[in-house]
Amino acid sequence: MEDALRTAVHDVALVVEAVGALIIAVGVLLSFLRWVASELRMRPSGYEDVRLMLGRYLALGLEFQLGADLLATAVSPSFNEIGKLGAIAGIRTLLNYFLAQDLARADASGRGGLHPTAPPPTA
Repeated sequence: MEDALRTAVHDVALVVEAVGALIIAVGVLLSFLRWVASELRMRPSGYEDVRLMLGRYLALGLEFQLGADLLATAVSPSFNEIGKLGAIAGIRTLLNYFLAQDLARADASGRGGLHPTAPPPTA
């Protein structure tokens, strides 16, 4: 029973980790395409808008990655695994914190409510 539970949780953690990686990959691709469109003057977007779009995807993807790490460590909590989780969680939490600060500043300036694929507001 215990082995079956470990296997199931491990499989779920792999799926959650893959979802997080997919979210980040999609965000990178969409942000890159938006940047290229901006550089070719096909669609007006500022550097900050592209950066914030990518930041939203990174923040969401990192949350999934952290969730996968928590699941994986929950079923095999050796001191080595707990130490690795602590280091990974610390790094990802700091990165998420700074991304959230950037997004909050964008919200305060009126640009943060944009849908990631929406065009920037015209003045």
